[in-house]
Amino acid sequence: MVNIVDRRLNPKDKSLANRQRFIGRARRQILDAVRDVSARRKVADIGQGGEEISIPADGLQEPGFRKGSGKGLRRHVVPGNKQYVAGDAIARPEGGQGQGGRGGSPQGEGEDVFQFTVSRDEFLDLFFENLELPDLVRTQLTKVEHQGLQRAGYSVSGSPSNLNLARTMRNSLSRRLALKRPRREETRVLDEEIDRLERSGKDPERLRALIKLREEQIVRAKRIPYIDPIDLRYNRFDPVPKPISQAVMFCLMDVSGSMTEDMKDLAKRFFMLLYLFLQRRYQHVDIVFIRHTHIAQEVDEDTFFYSRETGGTLVSPALEEMERVLRERYDPADWNIYAAQASDGDNTPADNPAVVEMMESVILPVCRYFAYIEVAEERGWEMTTDLWQVYERLVKAGRPLAMRKVKSRADIFPVFRDLFTPVELRR
Repeated sequence: MVNIVDRRLNPKDKSLANRQRFIGRARRQILDAVRDVSARRKVADIGQGGEEISIPADGLQEPGFRKGSGKGLRRHVVPGNKQYVAGDAIARPEGGQGQGGRGGSPQGEGEDVFQFTVSRDEFLDLFFENLELPDLVRTQLTKVEHQGLQRAGYSVSGSPSNLNLARTMRNSLSRRLALKRPRREETRVLDEEIDRLERSGKDPERLRALIKLREEQIVRAKRIPYIDPIDLRYNRFDPVPKPISQAVMFCLMDVSGSMTEDMKDLAKRFFMLLYLFLQRRYQHVDIVFIRHTHIAQEVDEDTFFYSRETGGTLVSPALEEMERVLRERYDPADWNIYAAQASDGDNTPADNPAVVEMMESVILPVCRYFAYIEVAEERGWEMTTDLWQVYERLVKAGRPLAMRKVKSRADIFPVFRDLFTPVELRR
C-alpha cells in the first residue's frame, strides 16, 4: 500500500479555496473516515483537535489535458538525470527483467490512499453538518442582540465599497441639467459648424460668434464638473436587533450499578457529541447535567463525565430533578425545552408507573424533543427492557420522543446524526 501524504504549506490561505473544493468533492469518503475516528478516540479527546484522515486515492483525480502519443518526434527532459545525454541508448536491466515491485503487500492486493489532516473546525463542521435542534422557535423576545445589518437609506459619506453608483449618477445628472452644463452633443455640433465655416470662408461674423460661444462652453464645462463631491451617495446600514431563541438541553445519564463501564463509555460518548454540537452551533443554549442512580442530582460538566459514583436503579428521580430545575429556572413559556436520556433500560418495576406519570403529565408536554438512547451489550441486544416498553407506548401515542439503541462505539455517530438531522434531509 502506498501512502500519499499532503505536506504542502498553506501560506496566507492561498490554497484555502482549493482545500474547501477538495473537501466538498470527497465529502462522503471524509465523513466515513470521521465516523471511524469518532469510534477510536477517547471521550475526553473528541473535538480537541484535528485528525489525520486517510481516504482511497481512487476517484480523487481531476480531469486534465495531456499530449497524446501520436506520430512525430518528441523530446523531453527527465528530472534528476546526471548520466545520459541526448542520443545515448539505455541498456536493459541485468537479468532481463525490471526490478520494480519489491516490498509488495503480503496479501497480494492493496490500494493507494491519500492522507491529510483536517483542522479542529473542519473536523467539527463535518461532524455536525446539517444537524439542528428540532422545532426550535422564538419563545423569548425580551432579550435582543445585534446580529446583522439592515439598509437604512443613504449618506453623504462612507466607505468606497458602499458607494451607490445609480444614486450618485442621478444626482450628477440633475445638477448638470440645473446648471446648464454643455452637453457633448451640443459641443460636437458646434465644432462641426465652426469647421464647416472655416473651410468655406463664408459668413465671418457668424464664425466669430460661434467661436466665442465655444469658448464660453469650455469655461462653463470646467466650472461645472461631471461628478461633484456633493453628488456622492453611500449605502447606509444600521445594526438590527434580532430576537434570541433561548433553549435548554437536559442531559440525563444513568450511572447505576447495572451500567457497566462499556455502557457508561457509550453514554458519555453520546453526550460528549451532544455537548460539542450545542456549543458549536448555538450561542444561547443552556445545558443541564443530571446523573442518577436511585437518587438524582444536578452536577457540573466534570462530575457528569468523570465521576465514578454508582448505586441502585430508579428513573423517576431523574425526571423529578429535571422538573425541579424547570420550575426554578426555565419557564416553558420563555424557553425551548429539550432533553436527552441515556440508560441501559433497567428500572425497578415498581418505579415504572411513576415514570409514565412524570413523562405524560410533566416532561413531554413542555418538551419540544426528547431523545432516549438505550445502551446495551452485544449479548443483550435483542432484549426488550422495561423502560423501552414504557417509552415505546409513549411514542405510539404521538409524543415528541425519539428512541434508538446503541451497542458499540461505531453506532454512536450514525445514531447521533439520525436523531438530530432535520426530517426533510433524511433519506
